[in-house]
Amino acid sequence: MDEKEIRQQIETLREQLHYHNYLYHTLDAPVISDYDYDQLYKRLKELESAHPELITADSPTQRSGGQPLDKFRKVEHPSPIQSLANGFGRQDTLDWYERILRLDPAVARADYVLEPKLDGLTVVLTYENGSFVLGATRGDGLVGEDVTENLRTIPTLPLRIPVMGGGHAPARLVVRGEAIMFKDDFERLNAQLEQRGEKTYLNPRNTAAGSLRQLDPAVTAKRPLKIFLYQILESSEETPNTQSEILDYLMKLGFPVNPLRWHANNIEEAVQICEAQALSRHTWAYDADGIVIKINDQALSRRLGFSGKDPRGALAFKYPGQEVETTLLDIQVNVGRTGVLTPLAVLKPVSIGGVIVRQATLHNFDFIRDKDIRIGDQVLLKRAGEVIPYILGPLPEKRDGTEKTFEIPRECPSCGSPIQKVPEEVAYYCVNSSCPAQLVRNLENFASRGALDISGLGSQIVAQLVESGLVNSAADLYTLKRDALMKLDKFGEKKAENLLQAVESSKQQPLERLIIGLGIHGVGEVAARKLARQFLNLDALSRASLDELTSLEGIGPGIAASITGWFAQPHNQELLQKLRANGVWPQEHETKENAQSGALAGKTFVITGTLPTLSREQAERLILEHGGTISSSVSKKTDYLLLGENPGSKYAKALELGIPILDEDSLRQMLT
Repeated sequence: MDEKEIRQQIETLREQLHYHNYLYHTLDAPVISDYDYDQLYKRLKELESAHPELITADSPTQRSGGQPLDKFRKVEHPSPIQSLANGFGRQDTLDWYERILRLDPAVARADYVLEPKLDGLTVVLTYENGSFVLGATRGDGLVGEDVTENLRTIPTLPLRIPVMGGGHAPARLVVRGEAIMFKDDFERLNAQLEQRGEKTYLNPRNTAAGSLRQLDPAVTAKRPLKIFLYQILESSEETPNTQSEILDYLMKLGFPVNPLRWHANNIEEAVQICEAQALSRHTWAYDADGIVIKINDQALSRRLGFSGKDPRGALAFKYPGQEVETTLLDIQVNVGRTGVLTPLAVLKPVSIGGVIVRQATLHNFDFIRDKDIRIGDQVLLKRAGEVIPYILGPLPEKRDGTEKTFEIPRECPSCGSPIQKVPEEVAYYCVNSSCPAQLVRNLENFASRGALDISGLGSQIVAQLVESGLVNSAADLYTLKRDALMKLDKFGEKKAENLLQAVESSKQQPLERLIIGLGIHGVGEVAARKLARQFLNLDALSRASLDELTSLEGIGPGIAASITGWFAQPHNQELLQKLRANGVWPQEHETKENAQSGALAGKTFVITGTLPTLSREQAERLILEHGGTISSSVSKKTDYLLLGENPGSKYAKALELGIPILDEDSLRQMLT
């Protein structure tokens, strides 16, 4: 091929690739396969590599960005890039309307175009003869930073105006838009960074802004940025007369335009639309902190002029702030009802979402460490919907050296006991069963039907007993006196007697029930039953080593560490001594299971549904007494499924795996 043919083929390939980029990235409507696109791109790359003198800045091959910059060049905008006045709610918006109505009576007949107020970075794009030649940030509105090479990497930004449906591009065109990052793209980016052990970002807006201000365009190219255009600042040709026509015109030229917009015939309709979108905006693909209300008639909008730096013909209807900056004054540690230690941020009071916020959650201690959050930091606070505000992360660039690193406490702030962290979990626990912060919750668990089953000892009575000082641990339940109970509110003679009888009867509960009642983290019914039958009493269980515990099926390292950690606490040993002294010390008798004998020895059962005559607990005990074991889920290791009425998903799983299925009668026959 001669040079003319090569040049023509390169131009044709570029036009095709620009067109397919627009269909794929802007319209999300590709007409060729990825393979076919790659072949076109590959051919263009080959021709440009052979003829580097023919490479142009608007070629699709130049998306990856140029060489890293030392600093950004300052560029003057062709006209001031104005900001918008804010209106917070209905009344502010109506006040704005009344002001501009007094300036021009034609406002009474105005209609409006409403667009989401995108939360990104404003950019100004210049095209000459259809090619993208300059891109800048807003800066101070008069002078911005040249980020052309970074903007080239955004797939939705056309390097050459494709002009959809015929026509031609203006010889010179300057447009304004917003570079943003969709929420899903932001979450995926953070997940990838976290997987690689790199620093994650706080929110889509900061990430988009930071990505465009990278000195190395190759870094920007790795960020999933998008762009929406919405204003013509300058054109060599006549532009449309209304905002709605401008948006349609930009779309026709092939620019990415936000498909979400509304039309209002009057100001009342405009306000109603804004109010109706207050909650819907959380479902949008991107963050938006309001809706821009624009007078549709551009001539009227221009006649209204400016108020200071703000054009009078548009207003940002702002929603209550959802992300704000404030100072982290301190980090307190609270102990929850389950013993989990939770860090709480104490903040310099700040308004967010119409509410004054003084405290916020910090999730867990790993979060503080991973985000390097320090006391005294300026932090970014978020409130989504009606949930409790939480810290997104610190703003380290605002540190002055006075900030202090947070140290995880070694002792429970409520009772002073050493805290415990279970392996492979993020939470830290206070495992003192008598800790004041969790005493009510622990007593409720101790008295529950699955544990000691103390009838009549509900949450309200537990709270009464604790508040009165009659009970400071579960062992104190067994020293309650009738006269003391009678002094409590709504406690008559019969109620007191019934409670004392229920407490006395609980001494007859088996060992597994007491183990459940102790509230050891991770130890449920199945684990408690296994521990009871293996160790027979609490003395032996308290001496069990990690190796002994993990040798039992279903007891992993985490649960084993919880058990040994619980028994190592002096407060818990004191509780056990009091329980023993009060006659609460069940002994598990050697069963056929322990002796490795019995009709069901070595067989694993799973129970599902309601049995005709046996409760689930009775069925489990019957199986265990004859040497069998109980599992909570069906697997290939399951020997039998005991089936009752209204079974759950375990039945389907058993059928799928071909597990033998028994009814209650079949189980009894196995025992004879």
